[in-house]
Amino acid sequence: MGGGDGRIGEAEGGRLAARWWQWALSAPEDRSPVSDTTGRYADWRQPQDVWFLAGTYGGRVVRRCPIPSGVPVFFPVLNTQAVAVPFAGGPPRLEVKRAEAYLNGSPLELSEFSSKRFAVLGVPRRAWGLWCGLGPLPAGQFVLEIRAAAADGFWVDTTYHLTVE
Repeated sequence: MGGGDGRIGEAEGGRLAARWWQWALSAPEDRSPVSDTTGRYADWRQPQDVWFLAGTYGGRVVRRCPIPSGVPVFFPVLNTQAVAVPFAGGPPRLEVKRAEAYLNGSPLELSEFSSKRFAVLGVPRRAWGLWCGLGPLPAGQFVLEIRAAAADGFWVDTTYHLTVE
């Protein structure tokens, strides 16, 4: 993922954002990684080339989950999507009040990505968000903390306890 410095280019980030939404919206509600509050469904139909971590529908969530070593990780800090309306402007956006992510207490760099049109169940959509991509993590234990708030009152406070195997 990205160049040698671990950064993700804009085009690649937009493609990953679209793939993430297709993945997130593909799960039935009773197995959705996004609505999951424990991490039980974190492995829902993960692609082979990247490991997606789910966002939330807001509020505080603590998840524990294993992830494979050797695979890059991609996740939203604050994001949104909407049906793509013909001749409308770009993707939906949130006014960000706060957005931060930490891995084992060290701050992570966030990137803003917008997707091109993509389809979920035949419906064209566009997405926007603040995202983070990590190169493959070595085997071990990691704590990922994600905190964000939008001006409309939406907020997330997510902690992942990751076991890289």
